[in-house]
Amino acid sequence: MRYFLAKTEPSGYSVSVFEKEGKTSWSGVRNPQAVKFLRSMEHGDHVLIYHTEGESAIVGLAEVTGNSRPDPHDDKSWLIDMKFIRRFPTPHVTLKMIKDTGLFSDFRLVYQSRLSTMDVPETFIKWLVARGLDLS
Repeated sequence: MRYFLAKTEPSGYSVSVFEKEGKTSWSGVRNPQAVKFLRSMEHGDHVLIYHTEGESAIVGLAEVTGNSRPDPHDDKSWLIDMKFIRRFPTPHVTLKMIKDTGLFSDFRLVYQSRLSTMDVPETFIKWLVARGLDLS
């Protein structure tokens, strides 16, 4: 199982809405590099949900429920089906907190923060688990 991070603006699609719906087709990604990450997701991979407005932070966890496929409404985009697993407790793991550690210069969230979908380094996952977040 691999981990990815997907960003969303909570005013557009929040973790609360995702939790109520229980599942979603994640779409609207057009940046070629972000689409590459979407295309590489496979059934069973986990996705950290990241809110980009307000306090930029990791707020929840989802699981990929199928393989990625072309978006039928946008020939430059792909989509992936996900199911909601859990919302993370507050205080959330913020971008500031992540940067302040100085440990994750290899994480695209730190050095390429505008990318909407990305892979997550294993060292970061281990750090989250050590902080007590349930990623199972």
